[in-house]
Amino acid sequence: QTRAAVFDLADPETIGPALEDVGRVRHLVLAAIERDDNRIRDFDIKGATRLTTLKLVGYAEVVHQLADRLTEDASIVIFGGEAKDRPYPGSTTVTTVNGGVLGLTRTLAIELAPIRVNSIHPGIVGDSPFWASKPPEVLEGFRSRTPTGRLCNMEDIVGAVVFLLENRAMNGVELRADAGWLIT
Repeated sequence: QTRAAVFDLADPETIGPALEDVGRVRHLVLAAIERDDNRIRDFDIKGATRLTTLKLVGYAEVVHQLADRLTEDASIVIFGGEAKDRPYPGSTTVTTVNGGVLGLTRTLAIELAPIRVNSIHPGIVGDSPFWASKPPEVLEGFRSRTPTGRLCNMEDIVGAVVFLLENRAMNGVELRADAGWLIT
């Protein structure tokens, strides 16, 4: 049985009440994606605090609230992003927070053992709402730099998440899903 719960990860005090009626949990996916253009010379403290709270405090609070309801064979996947390894101008907060997702992944894998915890760090997902609206020449510029000659799509990301949830050998793993873009 699949169940979605909707709440604002950037408002962690509301997470517990939103999850009160959730029963046993076997698979948990925490996916927060928020664009943040934050440069160190024009640093936006409010935006940085929101994104940090959303991905690090919010993710941790969800797991805290559900920890006693996770089945012994449970698995968790948390979303970071490839900016962790490939910063760009304006990614000050995004890069830092996605690096923190890796730290959170490893800590949770140790603290929650035998429950498995992994993270996924997608690169450019060509058919996602953000990227699909870009001009074709922008996407082609990225596509042409991948060894596979293609960008990831939403189906690729879903498949990668399912792999991390179901493969019992995966624990404490950070999986990049980027069609090889990072190595170019």
